[in-house]
Amino acid sequence: MDIGALIQTITISALPIIFAITLHEAAHGYAALHFGDKTAWAMGRISLNPLRHIDPVGTLLVPGAILALSYLAVGNAILFGWAKPVPVNFGRLRNPKRDMLWVAAAGPGVNLLMAFGWALLLKLVMTLPDGMYTLPLVKMSVVGININLVLMVLNLLPLPPLDGGRIAVSLLPYRLAVPFSRLERWGFPILLLLLFTHTLDLILWPVIDVFRRLILILFQLA
Repeated sequence: MDIGALIQTITISALPIIFAITLHEAAHGYAALHFGDKTAWAMGRISLNPLRHIDPVGTLLVPGAILALSYLAVGNAILFGWAKPVPVNFGRLRNPKRDMLWVAAAGPGVNLLMAFGWALLLKLVMTLPDGMYTLPLVKMSVVGININLVLMVLNLLPLPPLDGGRIAVSLLPYRLAVPFSRLERWGFPILLLLLFTHTLDLILWPVIDVFRRLILILFQLA
């Protein structure tokens, strides 16, 4: 095992992973404030500073462990993580049921924008002459694209408390939205079950691959 190469992989991946996870949460806070909920603002959680959102386990330990396991060829696991959840009181939104959709969609939306940003950086780096920073920037850009697409697609799964579950609650009529929202207590166990049975891989990878191909075409990286 090449420890140096492993450390290099984690170092290159750290920046895009931290920004992907923490800015996802910040986006929820900004959206909530826009639609009338000042909870996150009052707690000082509406910030683009990643340090305000980092969760030692979810932002650092879990993604680092997944990277290490993937490097050791233990498996091609989904690279994901989480930040400290930004507190949102949906009852304080001007129109709770309707605005819930936009607050929930803000996180995945920012991940898509960041994937575009990393793709643009990759495009620019590929036009530069080879140098000592060229390859690390290429690798960092690829990680940035991939982690943001994974977080976007994962969070859009229609499973409370994921963002897709919140969006589904917002779109469903009340008679269906209320019982569906009660699934939230089982959401995390269900997600873990899907993860450990590799069902999550079968669900996510085809969708992620579609978005990856679209980005390659859009930025002429293919």
